[in-house]
Amino acid sequence: MSEPAPRVSHLQLALAFNHIALASFGGGLSAWAREIIVERKRWLGDEEFLSAMTMCRILPGANQVNMAVFVGTKLRGASGVLATLLGLLCVPVILMLVMGYLYFRFKELPAVHGALHGASAAAVALTVAMVIKTGQKCLTGPVPVALFAAAFALNGVLRWPLLVTLGIVAPLCLLWAWPRGRRPDSGQAAA
Repeated sequence: MSEPAPRVSHLQLALAFNHIALASFGGGLSAWAREIIVERKRWLGDEEFLSAMTMCRILPGANQVNMAVFVGTKLRGASGVLATLLGLLCVPVILMLVMGYLYFRFKELPAVHGALHGASAAAVALTVAMVIKTGQKCLTGPVPVALFAAAFALNGVLRWPLLVTLGIVAPLCLLWAWPRGRRPDSGQAAA
C-alpha cells in the first residue's frame, strides 16, 4: 500500500515548483524535479515519481507542466494544480521575457556564447546524474537493462523518433511486466 499524501500548503507547493523552475533554468528540469519532489520534500517515492514522469512524457504537453499537475492533484486537488503551475511558470516566464530582450540586444558578445555553453553542459550533467540515481533503483535485472539500452540506442544514438522507439520498446516492456499467473498473496509465505 502507498503512504497517504502529506498535507502540504499551497505556498509550499508554489515555492517548491518555483525552486524547480529556477534551479533548472537552461535545462535539467527532470533532474531538479526529482531532487526536490523525491529527495528533499519526500512528497513522492522514487517508483511513484518514475511512473508519473513516464506518464508525463507520454501525454501531450510539456513534461514538467504535466508533473506539476500530477503532484498538485495528488497533494491538494484542483487548487494544488493552480499553485504548482503558478510556481512553475510565473517567474520563469518573466525571466524569459527579460532574457530574450537581453539576448537579442547583446547576442554578439563572446561572453554570452560562453555562458550559454556552460549552462548546457550543466544541464547535461544534471540529466546524467538523474539517470544514474534512478537507474540504480529501477534497472535491477538483465531485462530492464536490455530494454533501457534498446530505448537509448534507438532514440539517443540512432536518433529514431520517440514515437517509433516507443512503438518498438513499449510492447516489449508490457510483455515483460505483464503478470503471469501470480496470485495477489503470492509474496506471502504459505501458512
